[in-house]
Amino acid sequence: MTTLRFGPAGKPTNFSGDYEDVPPVLRQMGLDALEYEAVRGVRVTKEKAEKIREAAQKYDITLSMHAPYFINLASPEEETVRKSVERLREAAQASEWMGAYAVVFHPGYIKGNSSREEALNRVIEALRQVFDGLELRVAWLAPETTGKESQVGDVEETIRICQSHDRLRPAVDWAHLHARTEGADINSEDDVIKVIDRIEKELGTWAVKPLHTHFSKIEYGKGGEREHHTLGEKDFGPEWEYVCKAYVDTGIDGVIISESPILEQDALLMKKICEKYL
Repeated sequence: MTTLRFGPAGKPTNFSGDYEDVPPVLRQMGLDALEYEAVRGVRVTKEKAEKIREAAQKYDITLSMHAPYFINLASPEEETVRKSVERLREAAQASEWMGAYAVVFHPGYIKGNSSREEALNRVIEALRQVFDGLELRVAWLAPETTGKESQVGDVEETIRICQSHDRLRPAVDWAHLHARTEGADINSEDDVIKVIDRIEKELGTWAVKPLHTHFSKIEYGKGGEREHHTLGEKDFGPEWEYVCKAYVDTGIDGVIISESPILEQDALLMKKICEKYL
């Protein structure tokens, strides 16, 4: 039977407390996942991370982390890659302390490379540096499908990155996949199932038990992503119902992180929509 967990990307809106105070708030709401946002830098101490872990375990909240945005493993600039490797290693170590199972990161940009293939190979090579001497027992590094054609991170590239090391798992952002094709993809349940089937076939069932997921509606323009939107905004896609039905019909598990402007409210709405299919 499909197991789905829902939660926000970061603290709930209008919540001003510390991260260790978030798990009981989410549990009271009826949510059971949380993505710790380290997008501006990893600033959590080991002591603080362990408090977050204890609270998450107590209230049965599945934790993940979003690594800093300032990561470009595909850069031809040696110093950029060095700093990116350092930031991702810091995020991985903090996630290990925290008990966060997935460290979501954006792999990098095509710019400066002669081809997409060269950029992808740079990412894979840089990840060898990230893993060098890094012992992970809880945390997996999770390259995210990205929202712009200028970024490494379509489905094929994400799978190939994950095939390069046994401590990598995919993070699928359905809004990004919709945006990077300027609305040409993720328009039906079948579109979603094709992605799920490809991931499971090429990586194994473990990659969809659970499939780490980001979702919101999204605005796009030439080249891809522009801005995330709420589920209630009818002018934007993709439709969450297609994703939910695909998860249930394929029998995979999912951790679904809301990146909507109304984080926890849309996480709850996604859960409500899915309940009629479970």
